[in-house]
Amino acid sequence: IDPKVLNRMALEVGQLVGIGVQVGIVLGGGNLFRGAALQAAGLDRVAGDHMGMLATVMNGLAMRDALERNNIKTRIMSAIPMSGVVDHYDRRAATRALQSGDVCVFVAGTGNPFFTTDTAAALRGAEIGAAMVLKATKVDGVYSADPKKNANATRYSRISFDDAIQGNLGIMDATAFALCRDQKLPITVFSIVKHGALKRVVMGEDEGTLVHAT
Repeated sequence: IDPKVLNRMALEVGQLVGIGVQVGIVLGGGNLFRGAALQAAGLDRVAGDHMGMLATVMNGLAMRDALERNNIKTRIMSAIPMSGVVDHYDRRAATRALQSGDVCVFVAGTGNPFFTTDTAAALRGAEIGAAMVLKATKVDGVYSADPKKNANATRYSRISFDDAIQGNLGIMDATAFALCRDQKLPITVFSIVKHGALKRVVMGEDEGTLVHAT
């Protein structure tokens, strides 16, 4: 957890809030615990996934702190009840908070093992009636192959859900893609490392890859 990175992210989120965009954030926990990796090391998968969910809560608390230090009102909601630490997730309360200008941080994934935070983002996006899911990752879009391994990999500016799923492109898990496809909820995949990329995506500029329904 890097305070400098958190502060930069908070400022970029603050830019969106400043222009009237309602923002919900779903956080992963892979920097602390990743369930699949723990399973590979011999830990029970369900226990590993629960540890991963708790890691997202720690990241959420750090994110809320960074946002509030930048005077951005924030509501953090967990899929797992944690009285006295964070609020329990409630769709109607989240919707009201977003409408009042608060940033909502959603943690603990879906609250169930075997589901990734990608799926949690798709689920929360569908529940709150989001216009788009923004997948912030280490690469600047969806590529035809792993750009770190294949120098000839090309970035798609647009790709359909069906093509992304059939191509097994790996940028998000198939469950998240399928849920967004069924709900006609577009996804933009972009690099969280690039400064200003978040605002450029929201403003409709050529940034990242748009994954859309056919």
